[in-house]
Amino acid sequence: MRKLVLKTLTNYFRNTASFGLSISIISVSLYLLGLMANQVDSLLSYQRLDIQAGDVWQLITGNLLHTNHWHLIMNLAGLWVILSLHDMHYSTKRLWVIFSGLCLLEGLGLFFFYPSLLGYVGLSGVLHGFFAFGAIADIKSKMTSGWLLLIGLIAKVSYEQVYGASADVTAMIGARVATESHLVGAISGLIIIATVTLISKK
Repeated sequence: MRKLVLKTLTNYFRNTASFGLSISIISVSLYLLGLMANQVDSLLSYQRLDIQAGDVWQLITGNLLHTNHWHLIMNLAGLWVILSLHDMHYSTKRLWVIFSGLCLLEGLGLFFFYPSLLGYVGLSGVLHGFFAFGAIADIKSKMTSGWLLLIGLIAKVSYEQVYGASADVTAMIGARVATESHLVGAISGLIIIATVTLISKK
């Protein structure tokens, strides 16, 4: 079984396995710690009033917390799907740099553009950022799939801004789906790949 898992990771996640495992372990660990101690969520979740009071780390750490086990499972499953789609575009170092940038831009975007959003947790915004980054990377590599992914992302995010998220998903995660985080995340992904492209041309 162990050999099968390692072979799968090697075949489909050649460049992203260590990153995916690290984020999965961190997210699961924080979720379990949160079940045992409420202080974990209070300390690390995105809470606008706390950030205004000086707890600026919550801009980043809120992305790693989840409302319940379904929220956690859905986000980690999404992470691995996205990593498998765009493994060829990444290195471990590049992934961590992009992830850090997405977390920061996500937090700042929510803080400055959505003042009515008082609390937020979850990886979904960052995942939309990775999806946008990967779609543009595909397009730059002349892969038709990139255009399809980008169109699908724009359609999904646009729909959510008008009609909101699925009621089923809302019920499953036990909280309102912060669709604004998906928009901020997607825009953040576009900003980061534009920045990477400009830097690489110098």
